[in-house]
Amino acid sequence: MSSSAPRHIPVLGREAVTLLNPRDGGTYVDATFGAGGYSRMILDVQGTRVLGIDRDRTAIAGGFDLVDQSSGRLTLVEDRFSNLAEICAAQGLQEIDGVVMDIGVSSMQLDEAGRGFSFRIDGPLDMRMGHDGPTAADVIARASEADLANIIYIFGEERHSRSVARAILAARKEAPITTTRALADIVAKVVWSKPGEIHPATRTFQALRIFVNQELDELHLALAAAERVLRPGGRLVVVSFHSLEDRIVKNFLTERAKAGGGSRHLPEIAQAAPSFVVLTKRPVIANEDEISANPRARSAKLRAAERSAAPAHIAAALPAWPVLADVMRGG
Repeated sequence: MSSSAPRHIPVLGREAVTLLNPRDGGTYVDATFGAGGYSRMILDVQGTRVLGIDRDRTAIAGGFDLVDQSSGRLTLVEDRFSNLAEICAAQGLQEIDGVVMDIGVSSMQLDEAGRGFSFRIDGPLDMRMGHDGPTAADVIARASEADLANIIYIFGEERHSRSVARAILAARKEAPITTTRALADIVAKVVWSKPGEIHPATRTFQALRIFVNQELDELHLALAAAERVLRPGGRLVVVSFHSLEDRIVKNFLTERAKAGGGSRHLPEIAQAAPSFVVLTKRPVIANEDEISANPRARSAKLRAAERSAAPAHIAAALPAWPVLADVMRGG
């Protein structure tokens, strides 16, 4: 298909679609539609169908032109990608040939001041990828010092999380913290960085964004959902941008690709047959040309696997980390 509009190429987009291996007649899920980069490249293969999912209605609205250009081959749904299996069922899609995911915040969201994702441009402290639920400002206003410290440490890997939490509580006693600049200034007073290092507020903003959107829970659930909908031979391709996400993807694929077997010390124990064959023994990373064109690509890692004919494994319980609903009700 062709379009006169500028083509958005997502980070590691060509590598991701090559590993996805779209074919004529195949049905694919672009689980994080965003600006439609993956969907465009998949639809460039004649006879493909794409189901695009995004919780951000702005992204869905931005994809309507591509829907029109696709002659009925692209369907867009506003929803969380953790609901992937239910969305496929509602669309009458029984088995999927491939699922691609690009995890985390998009450049479109970062660049829009009103969304409140970035400390580089002042805006309301929102950070929601969708348009429902508590904002980051709500979390900052409601959470206890202990909860804030845990959130910032677990989801931001910030070593100074307790100092940041104390500073936030002291500041909110004086006035509500409602803008990105106000929060960044508070964090910068207790977290120091040398010239050339990341901004002192980077990890705190990452933590709040992940927490507000429940991103890591969403990823856990979406991976398990993809396992359920992929046909034998179908492929899962995931691009992540920081170690927390990549660790979840790596551990999921390692566990699902593991063959059963006992040891000479222990009897063989029943273990589910491998549901995936890993295609990327090491994560695919961006080359220097892509990093020069898009510095965000420096942290990107791509992992891919092919679905076997074995039944889907029983999904593990979500990790015991802070939960948005509990924090907001003071539990």
